[in-house]
Amino acid sequence: MINWIKGELIDSWQTNQKFFILINCQGIGYEIQILESIFLELKANQISNRNITLWIKHIKKEDSDFLFGFTTKDQKNFFIEILNIRGIGSQLGMAILNKFSISEVINAINTQNKKLISSVPGLGHKMTERLILELKTKFKNELQIEKEEKEEKEDKFIIENSEINKILDDLQLTLLSLNYSKKEIKNIMPIIIKESNILLKEEKNISFENLLKIAINNLDKIVEI
Repeated sequence: MINWIKGELIDSWQTNQKFFILINCQGIGYEIQILESIFLELKANQISNRNITLWIKHIKKEDSDFLFGFTTKDQKNFFIEILNIRGIGSQLGMAILNKFSISEVINAINTQNKKLISSVPGLGHKMTERLILELKTKFKNELQIEKEEKEEKEDKFIIENSEINKILDDLQLTLLSLNYSKKEIKNIMPIIIKESNILLKEEKNISFENLLKIAINNLDKIVEI
């Protein structure tokens, strides 16, 4: 049973409305079906030959094995709960997660928004009612849902680079020592990470001094506004 995987991204492709990646993990190539959001993120950043980590749901059938990859454990658990509903298979489960965030689905279930849920291709009226009935109580009692804003920030594939991660950690501590608030630092980090990705892509040197300068310049602009 495969629970999660970390390996080198080799390739990514789309077949109809299915999205796939190929990961090299210790010399073995794993074909994994992923969410459209992960696929688009990979394409937008043009990242290849870098290590990524995914939570895996392994579905084994008589004549084949299927791997489904997610960037968060919540996504994987949500997918598993959907598969426990009679009549919902893996592709319909992926279609639900491709169309909506977890928070949107939970809100639709709690508000009995059948029209929204049934807008997923292949999810008819009866199946929508069954999904809402079986998952409403479970989501209230067991599933921990974060705010949409936080979910969007965390719903990213993981780029493994210990050197850059160390620089980013040092950068945050330095900004705190310069009396910038945790909220200001949190808001500026996506910009810093984006700049780091650009420098990585261009194979330029990433130094603590350069990233600190970028951070302070952007923080000062926010203060001025």
